[in-house]
Amino acid sequence: MNRHVIGLDVGSTYLKALLLTADGAEVGEARRRTPWRSRPGGWTEMDASALLAEVVELLTELGELAAAAGVDAVCGIGISGMAEAGALVDEDDHVDLPVVAWFDPRGEEEVAALDPQFRAEFPRRTGLPVSPLATFGKLLHARARGVPLAGRQWLNLPEYVASALGGGRFGEPSLRSRTGLIDQDTGADWARPLELLEAPADLLPPGRAAGQPWGVATRLVPPAFAGAVLTVAGHDHLVASVGAGCVAPADLYSSMGTAEALVRVLDGTLDADTRGRLATANINVGQHLLPGRGVLIAGIKTGLLLRRLLQLVGVTDAAGRAGLDERVMKLPADAMAAHALHVTGADNSDGVLAVRADGDGLSPELFFAAALEHSTETLAAVLARMDAEVGPAERTVLSGGWSSMRSVRRARATVLPGLQISDRAEGTAYGAGVIAAFAARDAGSEQDLISFVHEFAGRVEPGPTDQHTPKGWSA
Repeated sequence: MNRHVIGLDVGSTYLKALLLTADGAEVGEARRRTPWRSRPGGWTEMDASALLAEVVELLTELGELAAAAGVDAVCGIGISGMAEAGALVDEDDHVDLPVVAWFDPRGEEEVAALDPQFRAEFPRRTGLPVSPLATFGKLLHARARGVPLAGRQWLNLPEYVASALGGGRFGEPSLRSRTGLIDQDTGADWARPLELLEAPADLLPPGRAAGQPWGVATRLVPPAFAGAVLTVAGHDHLVASVGAGCVAPADLYSSMGTAEALVRVLDGTLDADTRGRLATANINVGQHLLPGRGVLIAGIKTGLLLRRLLQLVGVTDAAGRAGLDERVMKLPADAMAAHALHVTGADNSDGVLAVRADGDGLSPELFFAAALEHSTETLAAVLARMDAEVGPAERTVLSGGWSSMRSVRRARATVLPGLQISDRAEGTAYGAGVIAAFAARDAGSEQDLISFVHEFAGRVEPGPTDQHTPKGWSA
């Protein structure tokens, strides 16, 4: 049978969809810009209706690509995307409040004013730092401004899109664990934050695992996609790592986009004291979308610094980046020390590119090499903090646009164990397609999700760390 699936990524910058054969071959791709609007004070939001309108346009375009490729039916749709952001949906499926971006600062004052005892308990219970990033902070802000939560349910954005397409209202574990409303010891709702929010006991819908059927597509989809099994694949970083075959305990996934995100797979749940120490160090501890797995998530701002540095030295296209990459590879090992050149800003709490040059003989390649060296040292410190609590990783898959540069691969090979390279352009959408294929597998199959991923995605083929693979990419 000619079976096809769709992986949908509700991303922070773009909404992306991939049409795949049920054995993983990519057939077509479509994307739309996420319809955020900016407001004073760094606030960023969008209307839920605007999001759904873009999803409809996205799926319509993908439907046209499917028809051109001779695909007349789709059996599964997997939906992944950003965490922390979501919609408050009333009993009539109506959303009358804007969707607040995960990186929006609102809630900062309310979080800072929380009782010290609660603030001390929060990272131990939730595995998250005390900050406005978690959904809890955004809901605190809304509640402080008189928004009632009675009669509403919180759906993380991938869950909201699944519901809008015809699925039921459920909460996927990896997304739920990013809300700040879940007790990681039990996986159940934590009563204390719900009390502080004056929220109903069913503010979060019942849980349902990634890869389980959430219903079928009956709304907002082209005719060829109607009847496809819907599932929420989970938190985007985790879904991308699953698509790259990182499913075993001690696997590490590194995605180098604007941020450099690290996803470390764990066997089970860490205890409260360990969670507290890691979360206080800005290493998030959560529930994986894979059954029986936990996860550590950390990030540094490598891509942001490298992008700004390229702008500073006038490198604006792929050819310029490739040429710079070659020149960096030819620098002597002691180049930065010889020119007293220093770069800072990669730490996740920073993000401001700062360059100090105490000598002459400078060049764009020296600047880039210094930024890469600084980010590698910052990354090594984060890995050391992880390793101190859970032991070292055994294998790493590196992905993202920056990983196509030889100089980046060489630098990361010095700190990332067992380095392999993935050149998949849309890792999250691909991973969501993998999980859609699991949801739509033949009735009666007893294969679990982890073994299915091994069979479907397989292990990423090792890529050389000293060869540049030319491809189109955007910094």
